[in-house]
Amino acid sequence: MKGFKFAGICAGIKKNRSLDLGLIYSEEPACAAALFTQNQVVAAPVMLGRKTMEKGMLQAILVNSGNANCFTGAQGIAHAEQCVELVANALNINPEHVLVSSTGVIGAPLPVDKIEAKIPEAVKSLDVCTIVDFAGAILTTDTCTKMVSRKGTINTAEDEKSFTIMGVAKGSGMIRPDMATMLAYIFTDADISSDLLKQALTHAASRSFNRISVDGDTSTNDTLVCMANGAGQAVIDNDDALGVFQAALDEVCYELAKKIVKDGEGATKVATITVKGALTAEDAFKTAEAIAHSPLVKTAIYGQDPNWGRITAAAGRSGASVDQDKMDLYFDDVLLVQSGQWQGKAAEEKAADIMKHNEITIVLDLNLGEGRDQFLFCDFSENYVKINTDYRS
Repeated sequence: MKGFKFAGICAGIKKNRSLDLGLIYSEEPACAAALFTQNQVVAAPVMLGRKTMEKGMLQAILVNSGNANCFTGAQGIAHAEQCVELVANALNINPEHVLVSSTGVIGAPLPVDKIEAKIPEAVKSLDVCTIVDFAGAILTTDTCTKMVSRKGTINTAEDEKSFTIMGVAKGSGMIRPDMATMLAYIFTDADISSDLLKQALTHAASRSFNRISVDGDTSTNDTLVCMANGAGQAVIDNDDALGVFQAALDEVCYELAKKIVKDGEGATKVATITVKGALTAEDAFKTAEAIAHSPLVKTAIYGQDPNWGRITAAAGRSGASVDQDKMDLYFDDVLLVQSGQWQGKAAEEKAADIMKHNEITIVLDLNLGEGRDQFLFCDFSENYVKINTDYRS
C-alpha cells in the first residue's frame, strides 16, 4: 500500500530462531486510533501505548514476539521506552509517533539488547520486506499468518475516489472478547481524522474481535491499531463516505477475527452461535457469550455430538432471561429442539452429520423478544492441552 513499509526479521528472541521482530513504517505521520486490553493486568507496552495514542498520531510500530514484557515492573516500562527511542532514532522520526507491542511469554525480562542489535537491520529491511514478513514476525503459537485486504470507493460530485484497507493479526490462544483479544494492525490510505477513525474502529471491533472466543482467556497485551496515512485519493469527511469506509473496515476486522478463531490452539472446527428472540440486546449478548465460552459446548463440537442440553444449559446460566419451554434450537437448518422439546433421533442424526463439517452454524431462538447477537468460536481438542502444557518448554 502506498506510503507504508513493512519488515520482519529474526532477532533471536524466540528459541527456534524464527522471525520475531516486526516493523511498520509510514512515510508520513498518520492519523491513528487504538484499542487495548481490558484486563487489569497489562503489559508494559500497553501501559506506554495508551499514553502514546492520546494524541492520535503514529508513524512507526515495532512488534516483538516471543516475550510479552508483562509483569516486568519498572524495568519493563524502561525497556519499552528504550525500544521507542531506538526506532525513532533509526528512522529519524518523533518518538511520540512510535508504538511498541509485545507478545509471548509473561514474566521474563524483555531481551532489549537483542532488539537493539537488530533495529538497524529491521530499518534496512523496510526496503526489501513485505507485509508477509511482518505478519510472520508477530506470531506465537499461531500456525499461519493472518492477512486481509479490501478496497472501497467513495462517490463524489465530480468522480470516484478509491481507498484500500489492509489488516494483519496474530492470535491463536488466550482469546476471548474484552476489547480485541490479540494483536492486530490495520492500515489504510484513506484520509480520515483520528476521531472518526477511533469511532469506526470501535464499531468494527464490537462486531468482530469482541465477538470471538477460543478459550475464554483475555490477554495482557491485546492491541488493535489502525493507521490512516491519507496517501490515497479518498477523503472520509461526511456520513456517506464514513458509511462506505465503515463497511470495508467492518469486513476486514470480521475476516481477521474469523481467521483467529479458525487458527485457535488445537481447533478443528469453527462455529457460529446466533441467539435471536432474546428479551433485550444485552440478553442476546449474554446468552451467545456463555455458549461460546462453554468448554462443554466446545468439546461436544469437537466430538461431533449435537449435545443440545449443553447449549441450553449454558443459556440458562448466562444471566439472561430465558424460558426453557420456548426455546428453539437449530444446527444449520435442522430443527433439533422446538419449544423446549427434543425432536427425536432422526433430527439428532441429521444434526450429527452437520457437525462433521469444518464450519457449523447454531441458532438458538429464545422466542421472548427482538434481541439478537452472535459469536464466533472454535472447538476444544486434546491439542489445546498439549500446546499450552508445552508453551514455555
